[in-house]
Amino acid sequence: MIEIQRFGNVERIRLASWGSRIAGMDVSAYLASGILIDSGFPLARRALARFLDERRIVGAMLTHYHEDHAGNATLLAERGVPIAMHSLTRERLTEPAPIRAYRRVVWGTPAALGESFHDLSTPPLQFVFAPGHSPDHQVVWDATHATVFSGDLWLGVRARVMHSGEDPFRIIESLRVVRALQPERMFDAHRGEVHDPPTALEAKIAFLEDTIAAIRSKVAAGWSDHAILREVLGGDEAVAVASRGEYSRMNLVRAVRRSGA
Repeated sequence: MIEIQRFGNVERIRLASWGSRIAGMDVSAYLASGILIDSGFPLARRALARFLDERRIVGAMLTHYHEDHAGNATLLAERGVPIAMHSLTRERLTEPAPIRAYRRVVWGTPAALGESFHDLSTPPLQFVFAPGHSPDHQVVWDATHATVFSGDLWLGVRARVMHSGEDPFRIIESLRVVRALQPERMFDAHRGEVHDPPTALEAKIAFLEDTIAAIRSKVAAGWSDHAILREVLGGDEAVAVASRGEYSRMNLVRAVRRSGA
């Protein structure tokens, strides 16, 4: 499934598969100033290819290596579209790690990116390093239009599910970096246009800081991870079972405990 939405100079390319619809998820790539921001997931390859057939794309910028964002990098390379990405993103796409079954069903399995693609050396938009969700995560900043494409940095104010490798402390730092840009518009990869970005970013920072403080207090008091999960985060979600803990609220609890609180 593909749905195109226009927001002034920005096109949102909203992509979903039958598996992602069952899971209640979709992901968006964006087109701005001739730059494709992210490439969607492997199961959306044909839909994205049709979109590319109808547009003039001068290059692509990939926010991070996850298959729902960079899963069609090989399609871009095959079409000769120059690509900009972090060096860590390139490493992960060149030698992709195996992904679990639920991700293969929802997003598909990405093919390894070869070495024959063209680098987008001077993109008209700017990368801003914003790790935490992943070590290679970057947002894309359009200074001319005061617009940020936030990838998976924001994901909603009260999002509590985290990947086992996420770092909530670095996410807070990255949120502050993006807040300092004073964006007038923000586009999230899963939630679309975010209204009043400064307020949304501040609310996310406050929520994470308050949640971390609550978890820390329980850790200091000797509570178990499962007791903290129930009390502070209201238990876990179905995705924790489907992913065998790879994505869960429990990962937030464990990240705080690992920090030495």
